[in-house]
Amino acid sequence: MHYPTLFVPGSIAKQAFRNRIILAPMTRISATENGMPTETLRKYYTSFAKGGFGALISEGLYIDQTWSQTYVNQPGIASDAQAEGWKQIVHDVQQNNTLFIAQLMHAGALSQKNIWRSETIAPSAVRPLGEQLGFYHGEGEYPLPTEMTEQQILDVIDSFADSAERAVSVAGFNGVEIHAANGYLLDQFLTDYSNQRNDRWGGDLTGRLTLTLEVIKAVKKRLGDKAILGVRISQGKVNDFQHKWKEGEAGAKQLFSLIAEAGVDYIHITEYKAWESAFSDNTLSLAEIARQAAPDTTLIINGGLDNGELAEQVLEKGADFVAIGKAALANHDWPERVKNNIELDELSNSVLAPTAEIKPFEMM
Repeated sequence: MHYPTLFVPGSIAKQAFRNRIILAPMTRISATENGMPTETLRKYYTSFAKGGFGALISEGLYIDQTWSQTYVNQPGIASDAQAEGWKQIVHDVQQNNTLFIAQLMHAGALSQKNIWRSETIAPSAVRPLGEQLGFYHGEGEYPLPTEMTEQQILDVIDSFADSAERAVSVAGFNGVEIHAANGYLLDQFLTDYSNQRNDRWGGDLTGRLTLTLEVIKAVKKRLGDKAILGVRISQGKVNDFQHKWKEGEAGAKQLFSLIAEAGVDYIHITEYKAWESAFSDNTLSLAEIARQAAPDTTLIINGGLDNGELAEQVLEKGADFVAIGKAALANHDWPERVKNNIELDELSNSVLAPTAEIKPFEMM
């Protein structure tokens, strides 16, 4: 196979990528109990850099020592000590000509394990749909969260900015990605049924997006132009997989336009199958809608792009980069295999398990 775009060098915010292939963020729950990265994580991330990825996006890192932790053994970037713990990992990744971006996240109502608090907070006191993820050691329904106060919302904004600065200035990451997808706190504010507020943080689409825009503004002010700044967006959630934005295509265009105007360097869109239509009343994928709404903003697209043909297809339709998730777990050298037309290994359920998945690569 010939891939005219996939292996062409690219850039975001004047930082050079050797190709258009990025490792998608995936929860691994392999840190210590208090959120420190481990040697296991160093070997895990370094193996992808050696396998040819142009950049890696870390799993979601929690951002404070109050409400943000989501899962047991989730790594954090909430203290200088945690940031220092990432320095060697970041260095080893970058030594392989691979950029490393830290994803920053807040659980909100979807917290399954938080060593700092036993309760959860959310935009409104609405119990999340679905049940906790047994895959990540959760059990039963999500607890009923407490509605956030104005001060708690402002604290979240500060925590994103503080963690972004730690990630870049202390740990040495090339940039940060604000996690506003998949049902976590920023997405809870965006979602109509989980955000029932009638203040400036709720209401119509613009109001519900306000917190994400304020986080972008605060992080951008803190980092300036010294690092990449991206945001991840999705319709589906870990607890509501089939969710679609009620405003449809028009709302999606408005959302992407507002995020682009906020000055992010890229928008990272994740869908179950990135090439399929986003809404039932037209044929456009979410990536195609975003390209129309934000023609000058870099787009990273994720979702079911398990092979080179699908990845190339999405790039030809307007994406700038692709993010590879599950297929990369089975093939830490996915770029090298695709480039050299080597058959890809299939993903097994045992490889999916967060702790078991790392074992075959510990010697790399």
